Amino acid sequence: MSNVEAEPTEVQCGSGPADGIEVIEPRTVPLGGIRAMQVNRTLPTRDRSMVGAWCFADHYGPEPVSESGGMQVYPHPHTGLQTVSWLFEGEIEHRDSGGVHAMVLPGEMNLMSAGYGISHSEMSTERVTMLHGVQLWVALPDAVRNEPNGFQHYAPPAVPVVDASGVAVATLKVFTGTLGGSTADIVTATPLLGAEVIIEPNARVVLDVDVAFEHGVLLDTAALEVEGVAIGRSSMAYVGPGCEHLELVNPTDATARVILLGGEPFGEDIVMWWNFVGRDHDEIVAYREEWQARAERFGTVDGWTPEDWIPAPPLPNSRLKPRKRR
Repeated sequence: MSNVEAEPTEVQCGSGPADGIEVIEPRTVPLGGIRAMQVNRTLPTRDRSMVGAWCFADHYGPEPVSESGGMQVYPHPHTGLQTVSWLFEGEIEHRDSGGVHAMVLPGEMNLMSAGYGISHSEMSTERVTMLHGVQLWVALPDAVRNEPNGFQHYAPPAVPVVDASGVAVATLKVFTGTLGGSTADIVTATPLLGAEVIIEPNARVVLDVDVAFEHGVLLDTAALEVEGVAIGRSSMAYVGPGCEHLELVNPTDATARVILLGGEPFGEDIVMWWNFVGRDHDEIVAYREEWQARAERFGTVDGWTPEDWIPAPPLPNSRLKPRKRR
């Protein structure tokens, strides 16, 4: 997915874990023009830039495609990151300059690694009436961020979670890392966790998690309590490192759905502006200039003409000054 903000802000993410729990409220961002689909963004924000290496989180839908036209994201570039597409409902057609043509389907994870550089498009198909899901980005560490681009697909099994009495209280689909005895068949550059968790009505779930990880709990449904802290739809609860168990309580009479993200605090400072992740102002400027010149770094996407692309927005008048993590 492209960050289509007209005036994207620069973001620096560095090391330095935070203690306790904080609630990150989303901001609404349009994907395009007047009738564009709206997404709720919780990462990055002014107060929280990353959760582990997860540096971007958009939650959208359920969105009637007839009202917004769905997802219509023309070829656009990325550097230094991985994109993770996860749908609850709908279908998206992915094409990238690495030659990959794949469908994004509910419950199946597509991970695209930009590495040195890539461009891609994401378009909801004509078969779709509703779109509902999340789009996530992962920052790549310096050791691998300039490697060739790549693509991985994984359809995780549904794994039940039972309480002490043997009653099923939740279902997991782990798309990166390990949780509840399920390990995703996905290679990541840093230790990560990504999972969809469906919690039964009025149920309490206690998950064993990595004590070295910080976690983000992104809620898709109406209400949830994370370690006793209440959050609402599209909000994210941040839990700092040092937690061996994570308690999730569904206080409603309907099933609750969350996306659980985790990872070791990212130990490198990065600058993120528009669709680029770099290390300083000058790198971002160079990436933008190369994209505007349609340089070889980003390749071309099959099925599109040279006129079909998203130009980069203008850079701010001052140098990009990264923000520090809390």
